[in-house]
Amino acid sequence: MNLEWAIGKKNCDQAKKSNSSICGENSDCVDGKRSSGYLCRCADGYIGNTYLNGPEGCQDLEECKPLLFLSYPCVPGAICENRVPGYLCHCPAGTRGNGFRYGIACHKNFPMREIIIATVLTAGLLTPCLYLIKLAQKKRDLRNLNAKYFRQNGGLLLQKYFSPSKGATFKHIKIFSACELKKATSNYDRNRILGSGGQGTVFMGTQEDGLIIAVKKPEDVAQGQVDLFINGLVILSQIDHKNIVKLLGCCLETQVPLLIYEFISGGTLYQKLHDDPNLTTQLSWKDRLRIALEIADAVSYLHSCVSMPIFHVKSSNILLDENFTAKLADFGVSRLIPIDKIWVSTTGKGTIGYLDLEYFKTGKLTEKSDVYSFGVVLLELLSGRKPVQHE
Repeated sequence: MNLEWAIGKKNCDQAKKSNSSICGENSDCVDGKRSSGYLCRCADGYIGNTYLNGPEGCQDLEECKPLLFLSYPCVPGAICENRVPGYLCHCPAGTRGNGFRYGIACHKNFPMREIIIATVLTAGLLTPCLYLIKLAQKKRDLRNLNAKYFRQNGGLLLQKYFSPSKGATFKHIKIFSACELKKATSNYDRNRILGSGGQGTVFMGTQEDGLIIAVKKPEDVAQGQVDLFINGLVILSQIDHKNIVKLLGCCLETQVPLLIYEFISGGTLYQKLHDDPNLTTQLSWKDRLRIALEIADAVSYLHSCVSMPIFHVKSSNILLDENFTAKLADFGVSRLIPIDKIWVSTTGKGTIGYLDLEYFKTGKLTEKSDVYSFGVVLLELLSGRKPVQHE
């Protein structure tokens, strides 16, 4: 048997309007299931007698205190906070959700902070590592390129000449590295240029031990003449004369081989005679005659004592040290000529005024051509005039 009952014949709205509702505090009015009357029930979060007021009426349920008929409302680990009415569940640190046992519960937070920290640390460590890897790769590529140029420019052949099996036959020269010369010349700074011409540019370099050197950087290199270049380099290394600039070494790790000579600080004879009129007074007749003798001695040495004579003499190829001692250098367009040949045909290169008419006309270079060029230099010393005067 179902027993249904209701209060009066008015529904909730009618009872509220007539102020005749007998529902107590913290209770709600509910229309009866039948066509008339109403009932009272405690609001959500309250429990007690719905028709009474005060302590005997509907009171806060205090969900956070488990009762015999109620289980703990929050998931394990969550903290329950009682409200009037109702309650809240606070998820523990590091989790998210509402903490209700029958709600979203608590789940671990997405570790955004940890991910950000890990990302920053990884980037901080990875960036230097990538830079070091890139730097190491660049150095490796540079080493491979230098090794390629070294082989291409006859480095292996040069090493054979200076191998221990040669004994004391060949005087060793230093083989400079490209990095060493780049550092010595401040990456070939224009302010370090000592001179330039058709055969290349000469830079002043300072080594780590303080020694000053002259680095000749040619404009180009003749292809397919590696053997000739190395043979000539070996012969140049054997030249030992006080009036000839010494070849200290070479560098084969660049696209164009570099030659390293001793540094002469006084400039060229041409500069001393023609560039600054005030400097001509510093060269006395005694100095001029001595310079002429020194040049003649150097040319005679090259013609008679070197197995492959070197040609082309001009005042710009004659360097002067601080004591005005002459040193023949930078042989320009000269070629290394086998001793058994009395002449060799070359292209029409050289400095006008120093070339003998026969060579200029036929291209046949002989020792007599050097004698002619020396005669022109001798006239420069005696007269102080340039080989070619432009009026």
